[in-house]
Amino acid sequence: MTTQDIVQKLWNLCHVLRDDGITYHQYVTELTYLLFLKMMKETEQEKLLPRGCRWADLGA
Repeated sequence: MTTQDIVQKLWNLCHVLRDDGITYHQYVTELTYLLFLKMMKETEQEKLLPRGCRWADLGA
């Protein structure tokens, strides 16, 4: 998967959210939060986050 593919998927998801009445500010806020959690996991710093607020907890 290329960077362009990822960007296109992200924009497609943003269009879905917008069509459901979610504002630009709301989905940017949510995406920022998700990216932060993923970054913490990838850099092995999740231990700094409280249990229940980590990347793996999103699927639980």
